[in-house]
Amino acid sequence: MTYALLMALLPIALLIALGAWLKHRQFVADSFWPQAERLGYYVLLPSLFFHGLATAKLDGVPVKGMISALVLSTVAVAILVIVTRALVKGDDAAFTSVFQGGVRFNNYVGVSAAAGLFGAQGIALAAVANAAIVPTVNILCVLVFAWYGSAGRMSLGKVLRQLAINPLVVACFAGITLQALGTGLPPGIEPLLKALGQASLPLGLLCVGAALELGSVRQWLRPVGYASVVKFLIMPVVTLYACHLFGLDGKAAIAALLFQALPTASSSYIMARQLGGDAPLMAGIIACQTVLAAVALPVAVIALTPLI
Repeated sequence: MTYALLMALLPIALLIALGAWLKHRQFVADSFWPQAERLGYYVLLPSLFFHGLATAKLDGVPVKGMISALVLSTVAVAILVIVTRALVKGDDAAFTSVFQGGVRFNNYVGVSAAAGLFGAQGIALAAVANAAIVPTVNILCVLVFAWYGSAGRMSLGKVLRQLAINPLVVACFAGITLQALGTGLPPGIEPLLKALGQASLPLGLLCVGAALELGSVRQWLRPVGYASVVKFLIMPVVTLYACHLFGLDGKAAIAALLFQALPTASSSYIMARQLGGDAPLMAGIIACQTVLAAVALPVAVIALTPLI
């Protein structure tokens, strides 16, 4: 288990390091990075979510129990982070990054680790986890940005409009709708969306590396520490209780724990940049959690699995 998790984390850490090196060496113009972030947010990430949710294979998976446990645990922890806002020093923009660091997850690591642990069944379990968590966290994050983002607090109407036009939220619900209808994607469109989605992962991580400001490491300690405690300790424990509540056990419960103990996603940085969060802090949280996950992720999953 530990080996599979480490092998899923290694390319992520290397891509972040490569992005930092490219920025340091000025391999591309500084104007490249904002355009890459925009491309990721409006085209590549929506393609990833839409394709993944629309084409997921859910045969033989306890869909209802798994979705219930994952959604409940995600919402519960999100509320806890908001209630304990005072524990996070910094402005509201910084809090949006801590929030994302506590609730978002890295799809790439999750799918790779689940496949390494359970083979084809792991991919099916990962598909259900994505279907449950991706739309949930994107809605929660849009709501948090609407309240705490640099643009200021929005009215209910503006919040609903943000949800309705957010490309990640729209892509999630479009993918779930196609999955429910069972129509699938047209032959020519499916490989296009798959290719675009695959491009989002390396490009997003390169942007994270380029945004790292290592001179601000000391300022990261408290927010990174808080977000990581939430991500690697509180979220898995709450998920364990949710699994018991909904009678989820076996491989499905282990997969649920795995996905809820993942480091935060590179899409967190893209969202922070586009919606008025603290993007440099978000990049720091992503980089630090990716490194910490080499120890924290196996420990969390191995320690809690016997309690399922």
